[in-house]
Amino acid sequence: MPLQRAFRKCPDAVFLPTDHPAYDVASAEVMDVLRRFAYPVEVWGWDEAFLAASHRDPEALAHTVRAAVEDQTGLTCAVGIGDTKERAKMATGFAKETPEHVYRLDSANWMSMMGNRDVTELWGVGKRTAARLAAHNLRTVADLALADRDNLAAWFGPTIGPRLRVLAGGGDARMVIWEPWVARSRSRQVTFPSDLMDPSVIADEVATLARDLCVEITKDGRQATHVGVTVRTRTFFTQVKTGKLPEATTDKDIVEAGARQVLARFEITRPVRLLGVRLDLAPL
Repeated sequence: MPLQRAFRKCPDAVFLPTDHPAYDVASAEVMDVLRRFAYPVEVWGWDEAFLAASHRDPEALAHTVRAAVEDQTGLTCAVGIGDTKERAKMATGFAKETPEHVYRLDSANWMSMMGNRDVTELWGVGKRTAARLAAHNLRTVADLALADRDNLAAWFGPTIGPRLRVLAGGGDARMVIWEPWVARSRSRQVTFPSDLMDPSVIADEVATLARDLCVEITKDGRQATHVGVTVRTRTFFTQVKTGKLPEATTDKDIVEAGARQVLARFEITRPVRLLGVRLDLAPL
């Protein structure tokens, strides 16, 4: 449920703050592990990706991937195997419920596993679409897979209607879309052993982070376009603010000045536990 509703129901609960820079770093580490297998990788967000592998023993490869991710990042994952992207995506749900965290859905077991399930369990079918399907007595995956193509086109349009029937049949052979990975930002943060209270010390720490990041992106031949600052207080209240630099640059003085300007927009009234700086990078 939305956090606001959860807070109303349980105002004494402890709500942990989000930490987007940390998620960015962790996600990049996992995706880097996947790319080392030399198969095309299509990233779908922080915690999801497709790996386009043709392998004589998919389960063995899946276990190898899981072991590599856990060994090199400390994070666990579930792997769904499928002969289409849709089946692979759906298989991850089953994988999360198995001790091995690996599961295969293909043409051989698709209908036996999915046929009697509600259409909302299909990837891309939400409650509104399900309600419209139910109005035509199409409630299960099998119902939709056997529905008349022309009727679906009439009800949902010539593109969406037939596409829904394809989804119910397990999807089609869409290719994994692979492009070389290019970082869009670079970030660094530090948690202090003792909380910071002096505004000048806080500003100097932000400046140091900004200058260190400039050195990193210069080595990679990249330029910064925006600078973001993260401030977390002793109470774990976290804020992030971003500002645009005058131009794309690697000039440490310009980036530092931009970081200080962003920091000045914060109203810091409590001791600071963590500071972070993120540089958004110009496209290559």
